[in-house]
Order: sequence, then structure tokens, then C-alpha cells
Amino acid sequence: MLSGVPQGSILGPVLFLIFINDLDIGIANWILKFADDTKVFGKVNQSVDSTVMQDDLNKLYNWSQDWQMTFNVDKCKVMHLGRNNPQSKYHMNNKVLEIIHEEKDLGVLISDDLKWSNHCVQAYAKANRVLGMINRTIHSRDKRILLSLYKSLVRPHLEYCSPAWSPHYKKDKQLLEKVQHRFTRMVPGLKNLEYEQRLKSLGIWSLEERRNRADLLEVFKMKNGSSALRFDEFFEAESQHRTRGQSWKIVKQRNYLDLRKYFFSARVVDRWNRLEQKDIDIDTVNGFKRRLEIIRNTRMGFFMD
Repeated sequence: MLSGVPQGSILGPVLFLIFINDLDIGIANWILKFADDTKVFGKVNQSVDSTVMQDDLNKLYNWSQDWQMTFNVDKCKVMHLGRNNPQSKYHMNNKVLEIIHEEKDLGVLISDDLKWSNHCVQAYAKANRVLGMINRTIHSRDKRILLSLYKSLVRPHLEYCSPAWSPHYKKDKQLLEKVQHRFTRMVPGLKNLEYEQRLKSLGIWSLEERRNRADLLEVFKMKNGSSALRFDEFFEAESQHRTRGQSWKIVKQRNYLDLRKYFFSARVVDRWNRLEQKDIDIDTVNGFKRRLEIIRNTRMGFFMD
């Protein structure tokens, strides 16, 4: 980088955002900017769409030359999505960009088939390694200590950003759950109990239940305006004259592909619509969490698929 902002300063991030604020001027496709990570994406069905995408890349490269903030072209990559994608080749600075089939973006491993098995394998491996480290290095077997370590060091690897990638294949669910199975057997006195009994003794939920709970929490935040995501960008609220039960029911769309059927905005609809008015008439996230705890204790299987 030949120009930029002071590194390590308090105003540095703000100055950097100001500096790159005009990066997307003239770009025809969608563009996402996160710090120094820029993504351009759009629908490409024919050659004219490929030309538009290449024009956008040319504009980005010209901007970087004008402001002396050059892109590292060797790290710039292309991912093609969709069965009918023409698989066009793109270039920057006369270099053909590498075509990839999966890439980690903000901690989530995204594949070009938009399936999450590889991410689940990666999350399982990380969590399992940390759990093994705890088992080897922590001599205490006090339940409170082990539970605190598990919640703070292991479980986050299995749940990070789960509304974006929550798995629907049984093998992926079982793989993730294996880590918690292993942890519950580490606690003295629980090894010979059934998994559900071990969870009850520790006062924790299964990972599948927690992922479905996280989906509901995200919808609640979107409804209350406390999420960066807008409710109306993902859901269509039922009209008042059609609504029975709670007043924030969501219209369920018809989906033919599993890819769409198990996407966040589709899979959460039935469970959200089964909530009662008293469940959603709450102002705080913590209050909603307490309501979900009551629902789990009174409505058997509510959080299971």
C-alpha cells in the first residue's frame, strides 16, 4: 500500500472508511466493503453480464491506481454460483483471477454449492482440538469449572454465526453434536447417563436447540430494529385480517429446492409463527431469552427439527 491512513491510531478506522467511501461510485453490480476486504457480486446469465462485471473490476482497479491503494491481485479470487453459470473468466491488471470452489469469509467457510458440510467439519475440528487441550491441561474436574471452560472456549467454535450456516443434513448435525457428547462425558458422574440426562444435569441445551434458538433471537432483533438486518428484507408479514394468534406472523413462501427451503428466512418461519403474543411482546433480548427458556420447559420438542 503506497498511501492510506495512520496505522494503530484511534481515528485510523474512521479515516480509512472516509478514504474508500467513493470506491463504489459507478459500479453496476452489488458491492460489499468490510475494512480492506471488498466483494463485488451480481447475476451473470449471459455474455453481456460478464462484460458488466469485468467493467466493474476495471473501475475498481483504476480507482486503486488513482488513489495509490493497489489491490493484491494474487489474492483476488472468483467464485461461480449456480448450475447455469457461464463460468466466465475475469482479470485485473492483465492477470486472470483464480477461480475457487470455497473461501472463508468473516470466519464462515462458503462453498460454491452453498452447502455447509465443509464448514461443519472445520468447526468440529477446531472445537474438538480445544476440548482435547482442556482435557489434557485442566486437572480439576469440578463441574462448574469444566462447564465455564466449555461455554467460553469450545462452544463458540460450534455456533459462530450459526443463523447464516445452520446445517440441515443429519450427518452434519451429528458431527457437531459429537463435541458436546464428548464434553458431557468428561464431567464426573455423568459418563454412564443418557445424553439428554447429561444435558439436564448440566443445565444446557443440545446444539441443535441452540441453533434454532439463535434463529428466533435474530428474527426478534430484526423485528425490534436492534439488528443491522431489516425485517422486511427477509420476511413478509401477514396482513392483520389474516393473522390468528400473534400479530407478527410471517408469510411462508413455497420453496422447491433444499438450498432455499433451509435458508434462514425460510426455515425459521414455522417456529416463529408458533410463538404466542405474550412471547413476542417483550422489549429486551434478555426478556425474550427467558421466554424461550419457559417455552423449552413447557412445550416438548419446540426447538428440535
